Amino acid sequence: MSHAALDYPFSEPPPPATLQQVAPGIHWLRMPLPVALDHINLWLIEDEFEGRQGWTVVDTGIGNDATRALWEEVFAGWFDGHPLLRVICTHMHPDHAGLAGWLCERWKAPLWMSAAEYLTAYAASHGVRLNDGASMVEHFRTHGLPASDHETIRDRGGFYASHVTPLPGSYRRLVAGEASRLGGHDWRVIVGLGHSPEHVSLYCAGLDVLIAGDMLLPRISANVTVPAWEPMSNPLADYLDGLRAFLALPASMKVLPSHGLPFTGAHGRVNDLIEHHAQRLDETRAACVADPGGITATGLVPILFRRKLDMHQMTFALGEALAHLHWLWFAGEVERVQTDGVWRFRALNG
Repeated sequence: MSHAALDYPFSEPPPPATLQQVAPGIHWLRMPLPVALDHINLWLIEDEFEGRQGWTVVDTGIGNDATRALWEEVFAGWFDGHPLLRVICTHMHPDHAGLAGWLCERWKAPLWMSAAEYLTAYAASHGVRLNDGASMVEHFRTHGLPASDHETIRDRGGFYASHVTPLPGSYRRLVAGEASRLGGHDWRVIVGLGHSPEHVSLYCAGLDVLIAGDMLLPRISANVTVPAWEPMSNPLADYLDGLRAFLALPASMKVLPSHGLPFTGAHGRVNDLIEHHAQRLDETRAACVADPGGITATGLVPILFRRKLDMHQMTFALGEALAHLHWLWFAGEVERVQTDGVWRFRALNG
């Protein structure tokens, strides 16, 4: 995938528990993650809310002791006695909302999220089994996952609840298109689907800055998956629609992504990502044609992902392979047939 169109104003991230200003009143904080994608970028905004001076944070890091300890260093070393006024989460995933409950409780700060993200995260963080191990195994079994892998995936089913502190019982809803006042500037809420239920990005025209979350990343594509709780969905179509919405924003804007380095060149990056998925759809079409009996999502994984995958990565890859198959299915290019309880996708004649 091409990266030639991008410019990186910062050559490296800030050290742990250190803030780096990236635009007037906006600071970059990076937190570690205990997975292959080993970091997340958080954004702290110098703010005033309900008559108090302090900070608003966008995203929180994963819910573990190491991240809490780094946050305590930030409070002591950088907050200068000012409180955390608001917690905004772009979406429900553990690296983004993992410590939302803890931060809200510690600072008596309100939580701001979109409705679908909050309600899904609230349920999952309070023990509702939305994507537990048993559900994941059954979902992936119907798409060809061999029995030898079932136990490993079943053991991963508690990952969400163990890495997200319970969300508070109330929140302030973020709605697509509204303007929210943060740090003395208006920020427009942009909702994108496909990666998560109702992902929020924030664009500030006054600063020409986009806090993109996971929707627009400089070096990787956000995972787009068909989840166990929504097995008939078409998330890739939703994600591509969300990407195209960024083309209506200025090409000059500085993008603050959740992973990787801040960059400019958003329009080129959007087009690269659209082309990337177009190529994967071409590979998926060819795979459906090559197997007259139809291909499973499990069978498609090594075609789309040619590197060795651990089981954590395999769950993402399998969901994404299925998302590409569903795009073709919803478009009427392939049919879905079930054999021995397993779904196969095969090309339609003509």
